Amino acid sequence: MGAAGLGSVFVSGKAKAEPNEPNAAKPQEPLPPMPKRKLGKTGVEVPILSLGTMFDVVENQVILRKSLQWGINYWDTSNVYSGGNSELGIGKFISENPGIRKDLFIVSKASNATSIKEIDERLQTSFERMKTDYIDLYYGIHGLDNPALLTDELKQWAMEAKKQKKIRFFGFSTHKNMAKCLAAAAKLDWIDAIMTTYNFQQMRDPEMQTALDACNKAGIGLVAMKTQANGQGFSAEEDKKMAEHFTKQGYTQGQAKLKIVLDDQRISCACVGRDNLIHLTLNVAAALDKTRLTQADADVFDKYAAATCSGYCAGCAHICDAALPETPYVSEVMRYLMYYNSYGVQEEARELFAQIPGDVRNKLLRSDYSSAEARCPQHLPIGKLVAEAVSKLA
Repeated sequence: MGAAGLGSVFVSGKAKAEPNEPNAAKPQEPLPPMPKRKLGKTGVEVPILSLGTMFDVVENQVILRKSLQWGINYWDTSNVYSGGNSELGIGKFISENPGIRKDLFIVSKASNATSIKEIDERLQTSFERMKTDYIDLYYGIHGLDNPALLTDELKQWAMEAKKQKKIRFFGFSTHKNMAKCLAAAAKLDWIDAIMTTYNFQQMRDPEMQTALDACNKAGIGLVAMKTQANGQGFSAEEDKKMAEHFTKQGYTQGQAKLKIVLDDQRISCACVGRDNLIHLTLNVAAALDKTRLTQADADVFDKYAAATCSGYCAGCAHICDAALPETPYVSEVMRYLMYYNSYGVQEEARELFAQIPGDVRNKLLRSDYSSAEARCPQHLPIGKLVAEAVSKLA
């Protein structure tokens, strides 16, 4: 289901015995090559689908093996994913497959680093865990929300790390105040790539579209994450309408969401975190399928986005922060609730929630969110969602 006409591609990989040779198997037919796009001005071509490894890769090596078989050699990780077991799992795979490193495009992040010293320390830890002496793309800031953090000191570190061949390319990730961070980066000459939240909800934001255009013109490679726009709330009726429309065309709802992002030629690659083969297979099928979505499909997405926006935090945290100066973590609370409700990573959501300063957590249920709700472009019931987050994550 949902293979968009590509079911036979995957079925053909099954072993079939000849009538007179019960133990014989036909050779596996190769898949079509995974399409590639240039990663901005780097000149490097990357697969349009990358593997996000926000899970225990030590215990799930098969995902790495199958992703390579299907042309996904771009692996995205972080020093904090799964308590370090994401990077350790990649290191295990590299150790057990000598010579494979040259075929990989590995991306990692200096998560939670607050200084140049900590960025450097996290990079060294990544080397040790992943059994490598260089990272292809390093996000020196994981979760940039303030362009002021793109300092000259950070630029100098990035240039020196490239010179020493510790990293090939440098950038940052952002899922908060994305448009402002992208617009600022487009004016710099030392940012090679950016990983940003981008999906059918963000497509309706003119400020985001302008920022993407600026980055594309500047030659910055753009990697989309959170392509599914999983939110904090749900609309069963709207989900049903959306699913019915795309099921008739042979797509699952998730495949359609991925395809509309990949139809945007400014996007070099979509990073999708999947820890099971069923979801990975569906994503690969959607990426290999050459059928473009129609204007009618885009209209369905636009209507769906408008109908469900009150259950999706778009990450425009500067609005919440201005309305709630004493509780400047609303965007984080919304994201962690989304991880809990939609990603199924309850323990990680709780761990992240616990990192919010204690004095802020203690204020969450006592704060008045009416001013933030009045300004929220998505019309989120912020107070209600914060209360839900506290009950599930505290």
